[in-house]
Amino acid sequence: MNPRVRSVSRVVASLGAVGAITAAYFWLVHAAAGSAGGVARGVNPTTIALSYLVAILLIATGWGIVEATAASIIAVLCFNFFFLPPYFQWTIADPQNWVAFLAFIVTAVVASQLSGRARRRELEAATRQRDLERLYALSRALLLSERGASVPGVIARHIADAFELEAVGLYDHRTDRVSWAGSKEVPTVDAKLRDVVRRPASLRDPAGLVVIPIQLGGAPIGSVALMERGLSDTVLQSIANLAAIGLERARAEEATARAEAARESSELRATVLDALAHEFKTPLTSMKAAASGLRTSATIADQDRELATIVDEDLDRFQGLVTDAVHMLRIDAGDFAVHLNRHRLSDVVDATLSPLQQRLDGHPLVTLVPDGLTIDADRELLTLALRQLIDNALKYSPPSSTIEVCAAGNGAVDITVRNSGSVIPERERRRVIERFFRGAGARNIPGTGMGLAIVQQIAQAHGGTLSLSSSEETGTAFTVSLPRGRER
Repeated sequence: MNPRVRSVSRVVASLGAVGAITAAYFWLVHAAAGSAGGVARGVNPTTIALSYLVAILLIATGWGIVEATAASIIAVLCFNFFFLPPYFQWTIADPQNWVAFLAFIVTAVVASQLSGRARRRELEAATRQRDLERLYALSRALLLSERGASVPGVIARHIADAFELEAVGLYDHRTDRVSWAGSKEVPTVDAKLRDVVRRPASLRDPAGLVVIPIQLGGAPIGSVALMERGLSDTVLQSIANLAAIGLERARAEEATARAEAARESSELRATVLDALAHEFKTPLTSMKAAASGLRTSATIADQDRELATIVDEDLDRFQGLVTDAVHMLRIDAGDFAVHLNRHRLSDVVDATLSPLQQRLDGHPLVTLVPDGLTIDADRELLTLALRQLIDNALKYSPPSSTIEVCAAGNGAVDITVRNSGSVIPERERRRVIERFFRGAGARNIPGTGMGLAIVQQIAQAHGGTLSLSSSEETGTAFTVSLPRGRER
């Protein structure tokens, strides 16, 4: 029933109760007495007034202050007109009756006000308790539901079910989609849902629809529209906060799913490439043996021996590339372990640089590594990281620019690979270590964009870091900082 119609019906019923009391006592006082001034069966004005007062108290307790106030006014008028002399007139002859009349008015109004206020507080407490129970049910539904139950459409359905709402719309700003739940949809509100995100302020529709922005960390991430049905602003804001948590959980689940898919993809690539590497071993071993045999043969011409040497060296390089590719994909998938041992850093650097001598192509190479400097690291992983950094320096620096490998040991061991020719633009420095990122100057240079990301993972696996500095004066330098004295 419409609230206004229900209120009018209660007022009419309250007046009817007062009329019934009036009719009963009128018959006792006047009709049964048989005379205009008589009082029958011991009925006096005080008894009648108390009967009115009890009825008003019951009305105030059961329905509220409006109905009780209306009943009080009509009861005072009826009491004065029918039961205080002179009868059937709007006057009071006896001064004592004036006192009783005023006392009745004050008592009736105050009692109705107090009873109505107590009733209102009881209803407000019950409403708050019901709202708290609904918010608790909604929070459980959003936070304890299974994975995949935090998509916008499901969140809207949980809100509609918890508060028994006819229509709930949820707008996700990230996907720019509106999802509706409930018995009816209000598609004309879709534009308002988007506007509220742009201008974070609530909107109220004359039909009872309210649109609230959803914020997380002060930034708008969506909005929710619902038929409020008497919900307080606090409850509406709590619904928006719970919706924000649900949307953030949905985003976290999507990120986790993407990360899991990426990890499985990396594992698959590593497995396939590992299988291919094993398949390559047999022909590579045969070719390596044939090339070595040609190099040491006494009957081969010097020119052929030189060609055999080139083949032998390129076979070594090809085998190293395959091994590095497998290692990189395994590291990218997280499928690797760090085996720490103490090494002399100069030996590791020399062993890394030795196979790269023929690829220098005119680049001067300077190494500044103290002879006595030691490091606790996985030699294979550290060699791979250094090889990636040196390979980057060779590929991205102009011919004849100097390549420098230096190290220093203070609180940690810092290994720096620097080239003096190339500079990374400021806008690309934060992203250059990201997987698959290729800067504007790297479009025509072969590579996968994984090398620096792999170096960073190796550094982090050792408890260290990878840092970058680049300027016109000093060139570009990548520094791997590894802690000293870690347990093996």
